Amino acid sequence: MLAMVLCTGLVVAGAAQSSSSDQSGAGMTAGNMSKSAVSAADKKFVENAAQGGMAEVELGQLAAEKASSDDVKKFGQRMVDDHSKANDQLKQLASSKGIDVPSELNAKDKATKERLSKLSGEQFDRSYMQDMVKDHTKDVSEFQHESKSGKDSEIKNFASQTLPTLQEHLTQAKTVASKNQSKSPSTQAQK
Repeated sequence: MLAMVLCTGLVVAGAAQSSSSDQSGAGMTAGNMSKSAVSAADKKFVENAAQGGMAEVELGQLAAEKASSDDVKKFGQRMVDDHSKANDQLKQLASSKGIDVPSELNAKDKATKERLSKLSGEQFDRSYMQDMVKDHTKDVSEFQHESKSGKDSEIKNFASQTLPTLQEHLTQAKTVASKNQSKSPSTQAQK
């Protein structure tokens, strides 16, 4: 069901993007009215979710390329696939609400990407998976809060529909991280 909703979001986002340049004047009025109706908390949630989703995609691409473990590579590719779909859906929702979403990583996520890009092998795998457990723990908490406390029904619905996938990511991240922690005790002793 979630996959169908996400795929539908991709199709609609593509159609909206191609027609938005033709109707920029009409869209601005509706966007400005929607923007004023969105609470500050809902707006912040959308901005944070967009930023986090973008980071998951970029870090997932890095993991798919650099990881030494097949499990970590597969996890990284799943982050790219799942978060790309959710990001497209979120961009469409944000646009309909007049919310600007970030177009590049923030300083914290850039630093994480730079730090990870300098690592290799099992060291990369462990560090990436630890980051994914930490990030997804935070994400699950934020999406749970929005799905319960959000004021805008469409944003709240996005959080509710995306939450099960994030919970799966967290469970998978913990499993893969645990496998990679126990893989090489001698490397752990060097830290």
